[in-house]
Amino acid sequence: MITVTKVHKTYGKKETAYEALRGVDLAIKDGESIAIIGKSGSGKSTLMHLLAGLDHPTTGTIQWDDTSLAEMGENKLAGLRNRHIGFVFQQFFLQPTLTVLENTVLPLKIGGVSPSARKARGRAALEAVGLLDKANNRATDLSGGQRQRVAIARALINNPAAIFADEPTGNLDTETGQQITELLFRLHKDRNITLVIVTHDSELARRCDRVIHIQDGKVVK
Repeated sequence: MITVTKVHKTYGKKETAYEALRGVDLAIKDGESIAIIGKSGSGKSTLMHLLAGLDHPTTGTIQWDDTSLAEMGENKLAGLRNRHIGFVFQQFFLQPTLTVLENTVLPLKIGGVSPSARKARGRAALEAVGLLDKANNRATDLSGGQRQRVAIARALINNPAAIFADEPTGNLDTETGQQITELLFRLHKDRNITLVIVTHDSELARRCDRVIHIQDGKVVK
């Protein structure tokens, strides 16, 4: 599904240049679960952002199936992210003035889906994460674990091929983090979603089919 070939990513110029990734090669199969681990500053979040088309490599190529992300214009990249990728972040990124349902269906609103279809699909996504009864609550009324469930529902709303999760349990206590882990892997299995997780959590990493260790911008064994 995703092929990474000789990818480098450099920030800054000349004297201030910092090479975050240094010649990464990687292949991720359809339906696979991958953990990307490494120390802070190792390049793991940079790699995830490149895989998801949120940023561009300085050199090298990233392909989804047979299509290079570099060959896509910004509109096509935005369409890829909106229709085929779900995102779950440590900070939740929910809009506090919106209801749980309104937060969940934001990708559909951006995609021009009708209000009635948004509502039906939003309710189905919330039911999948066990939060349908909170549909009309404000995001600010929820616990941290519930907010992360809303973020997962939002990630599911377009039936994505892949979900990218950056430290999805990082802001949660141990018990709630385990519940979110169970939810992610249940959805991954039931829907055959490719799951790419950046994490410091060793237990979460062990649940994945494969662990990719990043050190100083390189993949190491």
